[in-house]
Amino acid sequence: MIELKEKPSGLLRVFVYGTLKPGEANYKNYCDRKVVNATKAYVLGKLFDLPQGYPAMTPGDSPVYGYLLEFDFPEVLVELDDLEDYHPARPDSENLYNRQQIEVYDCQGRSLGWAWAYLMNPEMVNNLGGVHQADGWWTSL
Repeated sequence: MIELKEKPSGLLRVFVYGTLKPGEANYKNYCDRKVVNATKAYVLGKLFDLPQGYPAMTPGDSPVYGYLLEFDFPEVLVELDDLEDYHPARPDSENLYNRQQIEVYDCQGRSLGWAWAYLMNPEMVNNLGGVHQADGWWTSL
C-alpha cells in the first residue's frame, strides 16, 4: 500500500474537483461535518464532463480547479473509495477511478503538498463520452 505524503498534522488530504466539492451533490453525504479544512486549490491534469452527470480528471498539464479537503479521520477514505468505484485490490483497468497522490497548489501557484485524488484513465473517459473542460472547472449547476 502506498503511504500518503502528509503534512505533520496527520490530516487525511483529498483533492476534489466534482460532486464532492462544497455545494455539489455528494458533499453533504460524504464530507459535511467531517471536513476540518476546505481550501480552494488546483492540480495539474485534464478535466472532462461526463454525460453521466459527473466529471473525470486524467493526467495532464492544465489546471484543474477544486478544493483541498482535510479530514481528521482516515475512515472517510473507505467511503470515498466506494463512491468512486475504486478498489485497491482490483487491476486499474477494472476501477472506474484510481486513487493516487497528486501535488496540490493554492490559487497563487504555491505548493500545498500532496493529497489523494481520483483520476480516470483516458480510455475510460473516451468510452464514457467525456467532453474536455478547457477552463478546468466543473459544476453541476
